[in-house]
Amino acid sequence: MITINPLLTPQDLLPGIQQMWEASADCINNIESSWSSDQGTPVFTIDGTYTAQGWTEWTQGFQIGSAILQFDATNDEQFLELGREKTIQLMASHVSHIGVHDHGFNNISTYGALRRLMLEGRIPFNQRELDVYELALKVSGAVQASRWSETFDGDGYIYSFNGPQSLFCDTIRSLRSLAMAHHLKHCLMGENDEAISLLERLLMHAHCTAVSNIFYGEGRDTYDVRGRVAHESLFNLNDGRYRCPSTQQGYSPFSTWTRGAAWIISGYPEQIEFLETIPDEELELFGGREQIESFMLEAAMAACDYYYSETPTDGVPYWDTGAPGLAQLGDYKNRPADPFNDLEPVDSSAAAIAAQGFIRLGNILNSRGNSQGDHYFQIGLTILSTLLQDPYLSFDSSHQGLLLHSVYHRPRGWDHIPEGKNIPSGEACMWGDYHLREAALLVQRIANGEPYYTFFGQPVGKDS
Repeated sequence: MITINPLLTPQDLLPGIQQMWEASADCINNIESSWSSDQGTPVFTIDGTYTAQGWTEWTQGFQIGSAILQFDATNDEQFLELGREKTIQLMASHVSHIGVHDHGFNNISTYGALRRLMLEGRIPFNQRELDVYELALKVSGAVQASRWSETFDGDGYIYSFNGPQSLFCDTIRSLRSLAMAHHLKHCLMGENDEAISLLERLLMHAHCTAVSNIFYGEGRDTYDVRGRVAHESLFNLNDGRYRCPSTQQGYSPFSTWTRGAAWIISGYPEQIEFLETIPDEELELFGGREQIESFMLEAAMAACDYYYSETPTDGVPYWDTGAPGLAQLGDYKNRPADPFNDLEPVDSSAAAIAAQGFIRLGNILNSRGNSQGDHYFQIGLTILSTLLQDPYLSFDSSHQGLLLHSVYHRPRGWDHIPEGKNIPSGEACMWGDYHLREAALLVQRIANGEPYYTFFGQPVGKDS
């Protein structure tokens, strides 16, 4: 169980965050000087050097978006120009990609981030440039929403690249693409010019994920523990009925792949924040604000509570809660995670993704006078504090990665295992590096009293 530091403040983390941005700049420049787009997209490091791994190009937005976050945090314009140039040069194919569930990862991190900075006044306003970003976001949201399967009970979901039977927990963060397109007053046009609401599909997917991929201790199966997250849910396409949990990157359908849990932890709070921009009367069409926010909060809090109880004291989880070697690690949940053990790898990228989810959930609850808000907020700060220190933050200028000890696909054996070791360690991944930067930017803005960082841009009048 995580040992929470109740006295930690966002301001306390600023020295570590500053140190992180200094290391981050070196990493971005190192990759940029050595990487060519004809190599594909950098995914994870091997012996400290980023390499591609063909599956889908889901990490390109993190690569380019990292430069944009670097500018956001430091005002170093070389990174803004890098982010702008590479977005226009490389990201168009991701806008119209019909074969993936990753639009929120790729397009919000690039076109969305540049739009946000322009509307915040951080970069000069240019209507034509803004039009490009907004057109890309509109198309991206509609294309993502078109990848749709219906369920027997009237819900539906954006299906994963595994096919129309597959609902991934990861996709909760691609709802950002639907949110942005709806925010820009766009919709998906179907047969006979039917206008399909992107907000409706967002809410349906969020609900389907909450009732299918997240468990609440209600006896759905023998291993139904509150907060357990299934990476994948499978549906019968003949009648749209839920069939069973599954996983691609976890150990078992009946354990929790911790990065999958982290996507849930970060995904629902940011959608609740987005819904604050939607008028009550618009949400009444879909059950009303109270009903919608109730299931989202229940899902987020269940996943957060499970992560809190199942994770070692420093906030960094092992890659799966059911990984078989954990039984040989003894009382591993009551001491800091050990990335150098020889039985099961930790996944620092899961911690980086989860950290901002805990912080956002804490902010939401605090704003509503809920006494549990501080609990979740402090967990988020505690996790981030761990990641900003050795052995997780890389201090090796020759290493292209920023956040060490991450895992990509343990079942397939894709992660690099150092010589003389039995399990992966010491390497970084593009999503881990990106989400460490994103969590740091969120906390930096809170600490400095700057506009609160959201994917959709600052709501008018909200300054913290």
